[in-house]
Amino acid sequence: MRIHDLTSRLAASGAQPCHSTRILRAWLAGRPLDSGPRNRPAADFFPLSVRAALPQLDAEIAGLARLRSEHPGADGSARLLVELNDGQMVESVLLPRDGLCVSTQVGCAVGCVFCMTGKSGLLRQVGSAEIVAQVALARRFRPVKKVVFMGMGEPAHNLDNVLEAIHLLGTEGGIGHKNLVFSTVGDPRVFERLPGERVKPALALSLHTTNAELRRELLPRAPQIDPEELVAQGEAYARAVGYPIQYQWTLLRGINDSVEEMDGILRLLRGKYAVMNLIPYNSLEGDDFQRPDGERIVQIVRYLHSRGVLTKVRNSAGQDVDGGCGQLRARAEVVRSRRQPR
Repeated sequence: MRIHDLTSRLAASGAQPCHSTRILRAWLAGRPLDSGPRNRPAADFFPLSVRAALPQLDAEIAGLARLRSEHPGADGSARLLVELNDGQMVESVLLPRDGLCVSTQVGCAVGCVFCMTGKSGLLRQVGSAEIVAQVALARRFRPVKKVVFMGMGEPAHNLDNVLEAIHLLGTEGGIGHKNLVFSTVGDPRVFERLPGERVKPALALSLHTTNAELRRELLPRAPQIDPEELVAQGEAYARAVGYPIQYQWTLLRGINDSVEEMDGILRLLRGKYAVMNLIPYNSLEGDDFQRPDGERIVQIVRYLHSRGVLTKVRNSAGQDVDGGCGQLRARAEVVRSRRQPR
């Protein structure tokens, strides 16, 4: 379901724009749809026809995103397995400091070799209303002041729905534009569309290596944009919107943690309006990839930071509950398949 479907339904019930805005704001805040200021009754600000339509609409909205299970992490995060209206599952993550990571697709078509989500392929798009419903669901548990589109899926492959969700969150959802973070492997459509949007989100670009050939191996179905060109386009967007680009780098031991790669980062990012986010791989037993040891990670951060590239370590939230993107969903699908009659 898309946000446009909700506003159309409201208009058909007799809602004026001011009524629809009030209802959407209540939904985004995790409150009942007929909530009003200072506990005034709904009869004071909604027409009878709108009030009559709200119970049915409320039931449908409640079904957009239902909590299937919650997995708290020791770092203050919580992984949420969310069931959509058709029974498909996605993951949201409550992050420390009032953040939330949401999913934009069921599965993903990019096929990053180190990502569990990519192994399932793309099953379907997540509608704009389903994306926003993840925020409304999370706000029942704690405040959400930042939303990052870094969960399951490639947001650029579901661009209309993602931008519609971003627009609503940045206008009626009470979230500052730079606290809406659009994460992408670097699709040209992102650089075409985002500069013209009313709500211009921050941008996180998945770099992972400065070697173009290696990047094609790690991200086999990503657009074939060389790292130099990706950084150039990211820099142009950062200067236009006034907040830095975040470059994402999943650290893989023996693959992209070498001195040569670090020197490549210096070559590309020194002097740029950018932050390098190093994300140590969330290793599981039997994985083809492993994270570097802690000492090596510290060395990398010091090497880059001391040479002029602002560098931060971003551990995947909820690592103690096997919180890598797609792992909860994969385990739940295995359990569900075992329960189905043969």
